[in-house]
Amino acid sequence: MPAPSALRRGLAVMAALPLLTLAACGYGSQAKDDGTAKVAAGAKKIEGLDTVKIGYFGNLTHGTALVGMEKGYFQKALGATVAKPAIFNAGPSEIEALNSGSIDIGWIGPSPAINGYVKSNGKNLRIIGGSASGGVKLVVNPDKIKSLKDVKGKRIATPQLGNTQDVAFLNWAAEQGWKVDPQSGKGDVTVVRSDNKVTPDAYKAGSVDGAWVPEPTASKLVAEGGKVLLDEASLWPDKKFVITNIIVRQEFLKKYPKVVEAVLKGSVETNKWINANPDAAKAAANKRLAEDSGKALPADVLDPAWKSIRFTDDPLASTLNTEAEHAVKAGLLQKPDLKGIYDLAPLNKVLKAEGEPTVDDAGLGAK
Repeated sequence: MPAPSALRRGLAVMAALPLLTLAACGYGSQAKDDGTAKVAAGAKKIEGLDTVKIGYFGNLTHGTALVGMEKGYFQKALGATVAKPAIFNAGPSEIEALNSGSIDIGWIGPSPAINGYVKSNGKNLRIIGGSASGGVKLVVNPDKIKSLKDVKGKRIATPQLGNTQDVAFLNWAAEQGWKVDPQSGKGDVTVVRSDNKVTPDAYKAGSVDGAWVPEPTASKLVAEGGKVLLDEASLWPDKKFVITNIIVRQEFLKKYPKVVEAVLKGSVETNKWINANPDAAKAAANKRLAEDSGKALPADVLDPAWKSIRFTDDPLASTLNTEAEHAVKAGLLQKPDLKGIYDLAPLNKVLKAEGEPTVDDAGLGAK
């Protein structure tokens, strides 16, 4: 067991770094709130609540939230309790909004969820469901990199120091036997921390030779002539790993459990529709993306990006723990105590009612 001072230093590093932030999921840090919702005539409020504030990113890995809002699944489940969206561009701002009560429930990546949970000593959030798996690729300049071994000595972009993809790339590089300083990014391969919104321009300018990035950034690079050298899904058992979770403020969960169940019901029904109607779902997600951000994705980016993401109610809890272990191995995180980060009872209640199999918390359930 590490000494208390070492543990404090480890947690301080987590607080100081944008460590475990899912820059993968968006660009910038401002939230937009359009407040649009269609409440059915005669519908009633759940637990007397006027509004539930739902946060998500304007990105395809948050497709459940995009489609659920666009097709009205959340609002239908919530009755007259209005589903009020708040769109974010970065993990830290969404965690801050959750902690302050500006949002109640959110779609977010595994790393900011871990970070938020540890920094609050397990008091501010719970992961209550899964949403998506996959959608992360190593895309390279085919003129410079023709095989995995050619990555050595090159400049590879990741979204942010210590973010989910940065940790994944550092772990993969270590498995190749390469040494890289996690802080500076220098070593047998040079890690360039580059915001997803500028990585395609850096690639075009030749500043980086490739990037380990999520969708749709990966497909944007391919549209610029890049080649997918590795799909991260190939490195995981059954090709599944969590990329998006559903989180909630613990205080909100305790006070409005039926509202939380309603949002989860909307999520389960949305995922069921997405998987049964992939083309229509893709169009709905892109429509909502255009409404939220002002710009839809072109087909040459949208089609391959959507195809690489798997939508699931299962939070894939064991992979969250593995991602935390990768951060520890990379030297970016002291081993965290994640016991209690999940509360899947509300989701399993919904799944049973829908006749669907329940999901597991990998031993990290609420204490």
